[in-house]
Amino acid sequence: MDFFRRELAQQTTECSVMRQVGGRTGIMACALAVPLAACAVYAPEPLADRPDLRQSVAQLAVAADRLPLREVGSHRFDLRRPLDIDDVAMIAIAHNPDLKAARRRIGVAEAQVFAAGILPNPQLSLDYAFLTGGPGTTDAVMAGLAQDVVPLLTLSSRREAARASAASVELTVAWLEWQTVSRARTLFVDAVSLARQRRLVDETYRLLDARYERAAAAMRRGDQTLPTVTSDLVAMNAAETQLNEIDQLILKNRHDLNALLGLVPDAPLRLDENIALPAIDLTRLAPALMDLASRRPDLLALRIGYEAQEQQVRQAIIEQFPKLSIGSNFARDTTDVRSQSIALTVSIPVFDRNQGNIAIQDASREQLHEEYQARLDAAFGEAKRLVTELRLLESQYGASIASVQRLREAVGEAEPAFRAGNLDERSFVDLQTSLLAKELATAKLEQGILQQRILLQTLVGSRLPDRHHNLPRMP
Repeated sequence: MDFFRRELAQQTTECSVMRQVGGRTGIMACALAVPLAACAVYAPEPLADRPDLRQSVAQLAVAADRLPLREVGSHRFDLRRPLDIDDVAMIAIAHNPDLKAARRRIGVAEAQVFAAGILPNPQLSLDYAFLTGGPGTTDAVMAGLAQDVVPLLTLSSRREAARASAASVELTVAWLEWQTVSRARTLFVDAVSLARQRRLVDETYRLLDARYERAAAAMRRGDQTLPTVTSDLVAMNAAETQLNEIDQLILKNRHDLNALLGLVPDAPLRLDENIALPAIDLTRLAPALMDLASRRPDLLALRIGYEAQEQQVRQAIIEQFPKLSIGSNFARDTTDVRSQSIALTVSIPVFDRNQGNIAIQDASREQLHEEYQARLDAAFGEAKRLVTELRLLESQYGASIASVQRLREAVGEAEPAFRAGNLDERSFVDLQTSLLAKELATAKLEQGILQQRILLQTLVGSRLPDRHHNLPRMP
């Protein structure tokens, strides 16, 4: 900045000189030197040297209108109660570190819109010749001012392209928000489902461990054989391994969820175990699938990006015309003869008619056209695939619920016989473990159905038609 101030002072001094040799030239130089005083000032912005993760949910504040899905726009956020599935999604939208960084792209795009509307500066040429001898009477001066015309012709297309690109960036960020909502909801469902599954696995482990301890004690008394005790030990160890594996999944899920919410890995979370995801009426879903292109942010972003490329093609077409520069020159020779001229500079399009750039922009438009169609086809196909898979899962879940009910009735009928000594312990425990295994398989089916509903809602991008009832719960 000091350099420019010194230059400005020098230009101001030269202004007084120019008044003596050419009034219009001096005024021109002074006018062009003044904007240098309003230049931007550099200010450093150092990077952080420590993480910006929160220690607890209590440090997170979320506005009720931050969730980008219409069906939960009026959801009330309250940290005094356990977090439900929408609370988790709202926290992720407001505090996810990757989303915070992605939103900065919008500022860059807006700056590019501003830059696209700025015209190039006019070109000033100045030539001052000192008289050192001969018949002349004064120093010679030549000054010219010229402006490139082509940027004026492409101004509109540049602006429209930049605006469309900015809108495309905003929609891309919106799609990232939708995906973050989906990820948060999926992790919430997994956390609740894994906790339920762990209780079933733990109950199975404790049941088998107790049977093994009794069998081992009986073998020490000589009342039980080694093969039977070995079989009980193998079953107990298998349940213990399953319990260890599910504990690992729970810990990983907790770390992933905390990272998504902008929390440290060990921050505690209280989650509401009631998952509010109503069943989808798949028969009424077809109209929503056919309307994906007007609703999904990623598809809208590609569509608007295509419009931006259309403007790029238009700009390239305009720029094929000869480059034209218009200006005016003032001259004074050594005999004090003065003249004012109009200057016109035109490039002769012998070799370069911008055909290379036109080919590039046209090919880029074709690429975007095919990418949009491919994305639209993939979105429709994936949604239809999820619908088919969801139908299968719901059918299997209904049958599994019926099996659980039958097994529970069988356990209820077998228990009096076992207590009366009419049923051996091994048969009764096998029946109990079979019930717990079926309950565990049913819980996994329920988890899969909830995950499919979340994915389908994300892919369709709207409130889905529901059947006004939730999944039947295991009795």
